[in-house]
Amino acid sequence: MNRFFYRLFHFAYGIEQSQRRRLTTNGVIILLCVIISATLGLDTNQNMTYQIFTFLLSILIISIVSSRFFTFRFNAVRMLPRFATVGVNLKYRIVIHNKTNKTQNNLKLLESFADPRPTFKEFIENPEPGEEKRNFFDRYVGYYRWLWLIARKRVATAKAIDLPALPPNSKTEVVCEITPTYRGVIRFADLTVIRPDAFGLFNACVTNYLPQSLLVLPKLYNLPPIKLPGLRRYQSGGVALASSVGDSEEFRSLREYRPGDSLRKIHWKSWAKVGKPIVKEEQDEFFVRHALILDTFQSQKYSEISEEAVAIAASLACEVQTQESLLDLMFVGQEAYCFTFGRGLSHTDKMLEIIASVVACRDKSFDSLIPTVMERISLLSGCICIFLCWDEDRQKLINYLKAMGIHTLVLILTDLGKLDNFDAESMQGNIANFRILNLGKIQEELMQL
Repeated sequence: MNRFFYRLFHFAYGIEQSQRRRLTTNGVIILLCVIISATLGLDTNQNMTYQIFTFLLSILIISIVSSRFFTFRFNAVRMLPRFATVGVNLKYRIVIHNKTNKTQNNLKLLESFADPRPTFKEFIENPEPGEEKRNFFDRYVGYYRWLWLIARKRVATAKAIDLPALPPNSKTEVVCEITPTYRGVIRFADLTVIRPDAFGLFNACVTNYLPQSLLVLPKLYNLPPIKLPGLRRYQSGGVALASSVGDSEEFRSLREYRPGDSLRKIHWKSWAKVGKPIVKEEQDEFFVRHALILDTFQSQKYSEISEEAVAIAASLACEVQTQESLLDLMFVGQEAYCFTFGRGLSHTDKMLEIIASVVACRDKSFDSLIPTVMERISLLSGCICIFLCWDEDRQKLINYLKAMGIHTLVLILTDLGKLDNFDAESMQGNIANFRILNLGKIQEELMQL
C-alpha cells in the first residue's frame, strides 16, 4: 500500500503542478461548476441545469482557445545574491528582455523550482517530524509526510508577481521575492511569463529554462556577547598551518648566521646583498583557539531538534569573535570533519556555508567524533558543545575535557522539558557550564547565556 499511495501522490502532484500555471482560481471554480452542472443536468426533461453546463463550458473553451494565440518571446537574467537565510524574505532582481515588436501588458512572472518529489526510499525512510502525534489514518496513508517532504526538498516558496508594461525590444528590470523555509540549496528551474485570458479563467504561458542554485543558510538567533574563557596555547605550525600538519613558525627578523642554524632558514637574497650568510629568525606562536562541536548523531535524516542545533551552531559561529583567535568546527557526516576559521584562515561566510550543508549521521555512534577532538585537545583553550541528547558517551567526552582543563560550554537540546539522566548539580563546575535549551524557547534561553 505504501507504494500505491506514493505513486498516487507522485502522479497527482505532477498533474497539479502542470495545471497550477494554467487554471486561475476563477477557472477552477468554473470547472467545478461545469462538472456539477453536468452531473445534475443528465436528465434534460427534469431540469434546465444543462443550459448552465453549456454556457459555462462554452466560456471555458473560449478561454482555452484564446490563450493559444498568445505569442511572446523573451530572455531573462536572474541576479542572485550569494546566500539566503531561513525565515528572511529574499529580494533579487530579474532583467526581462521583450523580444517582440509590441508592448506587452497584463503579464505575471512565476518562478519554478526543480522537481521536489521525493524518491520512494525517501518517502518510506523519512517520517514527518511529529508524525507520531497524527491519527492512524494519516500515518497509514502518509499524505502529510508527502507534503512535508515536498516542502523540505523545495526549500523555498515563491509567488507570481505582476510585471509592468514591457516596451517592445527592450529590457525591463523587476524585483522578485522568495521565502526560504529550510536550509539547503534552492534549485531554480525556469521562469514562466503568464497572461490570463479576457475572462480571467485560463493562463497562457511562455517558459524559459533558466537553471540556477542558491544556498540557504540556517536561521540565526540573536545572542548576547559570548566571551569564552581559556588561556593562549602554543600552536605548532603557527597560523599559516594551524589547520594542517607540519611546523611553520612566524617570521620575526633577519640575523647573521650562527653555527648550528639550519640551512633551510638561510635568506639567500640577503646573503647576496651583504656578502655573508643571513638567516631568518622565527618565533613560536601562542593564541586562543576554541572548538565548536556539533552533534549530528540521530536515527532520522531530518528532525526539528537537529535543525535547531544547526541554527545554534551558525549563530555561535557568527557571534564568537575570531579576529584574534581560531575556531575549529567539528562534526561527523559521511566522515569526521574539522574546519578551522579565524585569523585570516577563512571567513565567517565560509563557515556558515559549511554548516548549512551539514547532514545527519545515521550509521555511526558518537564515539566516531571523539578522535577528531582528541587530535586537537592540546591546542584548545575552550570548547562549545551542542548536543542533541545526553548519555554516557557525551558525558565521557565532557569529563575528559574537564580533566584536561578545557573550559567548556555545553548546550543540550530537548523537547521534553527535562533530561531524566542528567544530574545538573554534579556536572556544573568552574570549568564546564551546562545549559538546557527547550524547543520553542530557544531564543529566550540563548539570551541568558
